[in-house]
Amino acid sequence: MTATDGLIVGADGKRRCLWGGAPAEYARYHDREWGRPIADDARLFEKVCLEGFQAGLSWLTILRKRENFRRAFAGFDIDKVARFGARDVNRLLKDAGIVRHRGKIESTVNNARRARELIDQTGSLAAWFWRYEPDPKSRPKKLDWQTLRAMPTTPESTALSKDLKKRGWTFVGPTTVYAFMQAMGLVNDHLDGCYCRTGIEKLRKGFVRPTSS
Repeated sequence: MTATDGLIVGADGKRRCLWGGAPAEYARYHDREWGRPIADDARLFEKVCLEGFQAGLSWLTILRKRENFRRAFAGFDIDKVARFGARDVNRLLKDAGIVRHRGKIESTVNNARRARELIDQTGSLAAWFWRYEPDPKSRPKKLDWQTLRAMPTTPESTALSKDLKKRGWTFVGPTTVYAFMQAMGLVNDHLDGCYCRTGIEKLRKGFVRPTSS
């Protein structure tokens, strides 16, 4: 494989974002998930929590443990996680299959409760998160590796982060939130030249944005 301009050419001849070339877990995630627009509350909640767990770690570490996280946190069912108590936290601190960080575990439980409040107020997490989708006119006309690296946050990720923190969410800094927005398709940050970029853009054009009830 040869890397040029933040892109890598795989054995299949396809050009991908450099990070999505290898290992296999990254390649699958890059090709099949990253950047596809999502409106499902459970998946959105899972991702924002896993981004919080990633803080200080690599996404590969979290990706390899994702099924363990899903098992440990009841499939990231918001109502179930919101009912977790001290016994559950202690159980999770003994679970070698996940990241055993008390603050991050307690944050996930807290954020489930805050998510339940937000859903009660607005109808869905999806409707609230998608309110922060950037205006297409504000996005870079050409997204190359240098541009993407210089953009760890955006005004929209900063605004969403502030809003969530105001509502009591934790481990939702603007960089974490921007990574969440990239993964859930609120932006298309596949680089120009990546074979996935055009397909993701088509999905985004056909995607029905959720609205508050």
